Amino acid sequence: MSKEKVVLAYSGGLDTSVILHWLVQKGYDVIAFVADLGQKADFKAIKEKALKCGASKVYIEDLKEEFIKDYIFPAIRANAVYEGRYLLGTSLARPLTAKAQVEVAKKEGATVLAHGATGKGNDQVRFELVYYSFLPGVKVIAPWKEKDFLEKFQGRSDEIEYAKKHDIPVDKTKEDPWSTDDNIMHISYEAGELEDPDRRPQERMFQMTVSPKEAPDEETLIEIDFEKGNPVRVKNINDGTVKEGVLPLYCYLNELGGRNGIGRVDMVENRFVGIKSRGVYETPAGTILLTAHRDLEGLTMDREVMHLRDGLIPRFAELVYYGLWFSPEMEVLRTLFDKTQEYVTGRVRLALYKGNIIMAGRTSPFSLYDQAQSSMEVQGGYEPENAVGFIKINAIRLINNTLRKRRSV
Repeated sequence: MSKEKVVLAYSGGLDTSVILHWLVQKGYDVIAFVADLGQKADFKAIKEKALKCGASKVYIEDLKEEFIKDYIFPAIRANAVYEGRYLLGTSLARPLTAKAQVEVAKKEGATVLAHGATGKGNDQVRFELVYYSFLPGVKVIAPWKEKDFLEKFQGRSDEIEYAKKHDIPVDKTKEDPWSTDDNIMHISYEAGELEDPDRRPQERMFQMTVSPKEAPDEETLIEIDFEKGNPVRVKNINDGTVKEGVLPLYCYLNELGGRNGIGRVDMVENRFVGIKSRGVYETPAGTILLTAHRDLEGLTMDREVMHLRDGLIPRFAELVYYGLWFSPEMEVLRTLFDKTQEYVTGRVRLALYKGNIIMAGRTSPFSLYDQAQSSMEVQGGYEPENAVGFIKINAIRLINNTLRKRRSV
């Protein structure tokens, strides 16, 4: 009788390596799936480790360009920031990873999907909602929510002991007092000493950005070209470097942002499951692009369209954070948001300096800005006397409200 196939979202770390071996011991045929989202990883070593842990096959898929084009850029077009601060680097990565994992399951005829997310966090929701969306009725194994796994493993020390017993390679490097999750968009840090929200992160923790104090003492002047809300070109005005194409452009902005100490966020946020958690993030390219994109919208987007869209940004970001990327409501929102980007084309000039992004100019062939209309020196087709009636009409309800208050006294 053939074994039941499981496709496991595998990172090569201690947790998923132990889970892989544990699943094999339970009698499953385990296929490891690894998503290359731009994280710093030795994928050859990860494959070897997965096979050593008992995987029958290992899929490693390069999803970097798809991640940027189909997930990061739509979030930038939407100005999506969760609770006003978090740029959603992990939240955007999970639906793509889970979708690609489902595709492997379909290819292999697997009936079970598994992941290593904990029962307290957001990732369990993000993975499983995608699983059920694309494979209704699929069996899901989430070991950190299963009684027999929890009885065997209370924490990291139990996992290390298990790994040694079963000859599973364990990373010998010094363990940092925090956990990380990285991809091409960001690095997130949480847990360990960061669970004290009153404790400042150690400077050595940061990997993508230098401290603003250590950043260059001169500005890095750049210009970014957008077409319908998407960045298509970046130029470093200081040295003439030009980058085009989704991946080269994004990687270069990460480099420039990191060098200038841009994109650090330290916050306490609200998880979907109802728990508050402290997270620290580095998102250099995303921070630069979001700032530039928002600025260009000021030049090109109609006021009422902008105000309508802005009221929906928190909801868009919330849906991403909650793992509802493939929900019908997100489909509707994305269609609406993409319509608002029809004229968001132009060039934005920025100065990067010691953690700051300083606006230095913007132009667009679709600009709604009329310098003559806005000028204090000429009328430019605007008739000031018309404002008299405009103001009186808008004052009617305020006058009526005041009169009503007087009657009630």
